[in-house]
Amino acid sequence: MLIIGHRGARALGPENTLLALRRGMACADLVEVDVRLTRDGIPVVIHDATVDRTTDGTGPVKEYTIEDIRKLDAGEGETIPTLREALDLVQGEKGLVVEIKEPGTEAIVASVIMGRMPDRLFLVSFNPGSVAMAKNLLPGAQAGLIYSGETADPIALARSVQADLILPRRDRVSREVVERAHNAGLLVVPWLLNTADDIDEAIRIGVDGFASDDPCAARRYLEGEGPERRVQSGISRTGP
Repeated sequence: MLIIGHRGARALGPENTLLALRRGMACADLVEVDVRLTRDGIPVVIHDATVDRTTDGTGPVKEYTIEDIRKLDAGEGETIPTLREALDLVQGEKGLVVEIKEPGTEAIVASVIMGRMPDRLFLVSFNPGSVAMAKNLLPGAQAGLIYSGETADPIALARSVQADLILPRRDRVSREVVERAHNAGLLVVPWLLNTADDIDEAIRIGVDGFASDDPCAARRYLEGEGPERRVQSGISRTGP
């Protein structure tokens, strides 16, 4: 079962920083980053549309030049990395999940990835059009559709945009969804699974992997044996 470090490993370091990625890489099969563009068109790794929550700066990412955004403190002395830096870090070591946050940026993101393809690459988005564009631009990657709300037929939608996997929020996945997705040739990778109960349920219904804020605790839990693994892994029973 694949383990994906969410935003690198946000429970182990400042999210979407090289430190969080390195810590996530110690245990995860793939690490995930979110990508947005600076004012001068450089793909950088940050989740929010503004820098307020995760740095000591304020304002929209798109109003910063790459030079100025590098001056911000993202926690523990880390800065906001570029997508190129994230690709260089994982190169030859781990897979990478790139979430395209802004429709219309697919070509720029793909141009950075070309020539730096990691061992395994998932290009994912909530936007179906971005998924289709990503698959067209980088056919060697696996494209994924993320969803969290009510979706009439996520499997049909994923197939219509040539996706290879679906990434449902954990409360949107069931054995029926998994079976239908597998019958359609799709992988199923829910998010976020941070508790023992969530991981146990994912195993029971047969998902292919999952994203977690603490991939190292998740790895210890999966590799443990018997009831005692809950304590040894650091994974809680039902969360905080």
